[in-house]
Amino acid sequence: MPRIDQHLGFTRFEADQYYKQALDAYKKGDFDTAIDNMKNAIEALPRKAEYYAARGLMYLDDGVTQSALDDFDQALKIFPHEMLAHYGRGIVAYKDKHWDEALQHFTSAYYADQQRPETLYYLALTYYNKRDYPSAANLMKLANDRFEALNDKRKADSGKWLRELAKMADKTAELLKGTTDKAFGSDKAFGSEKSLASGDS
Repeated sequence: MPRIDQHLGFTRFEADQYYKQALDAYKKGDFDTAIDNMKNAIEALPRKAEYYAARGLMYLDDGVTQSALDDFDQALKIFPHEMLAHYGRGIVAYKDKHWDEALQHFTSAYYADQQRPETLYYLALTYYNKRDYPSAANLMKLANDRFEALNDKRKADSGKWLRELAKMADKTAELLKGTTDKAFGSDKAFGSEKSLASGDS
């Protein structure tokens, strides 16, 4: 009879094989096969939070939002800091325009893994929608740098956003300059009026 640690080792290997098969199917757009393999992986290791989170993302891409949310919630019950689950919850909140909730989950995902450029990208977009443009620009720059380092095709999107945010920054600077110039002009006029009223020449 095999020892318990030998049995568990085989179970982990089996679950990992299902997980790899699921990811292969997912990359090919075969969501049914991917989700079936994730179900087998979860049955083999039901306390693996990452498996629920990964299946949740597959459900989300397949348009089955409620099943995705159920999996994300289960993952976070098992491990409250599961990065993929927070990222997935952030995506759902972002699509629903619940910016504060999206910010909370993307921030948690970022702290769990600070090297994921997609988290930085959506954090930037969330700050953009909250009208915090400086934070959006800083985070988009980090995302773009990371996409470029990985030679990830998504660098095209982050690059477009960087240029857009730079334009907004220039317009804001011009607006502030114009407002400042007007304010100084008003101060000078006000000073002249005070001088005339007091009889100064």
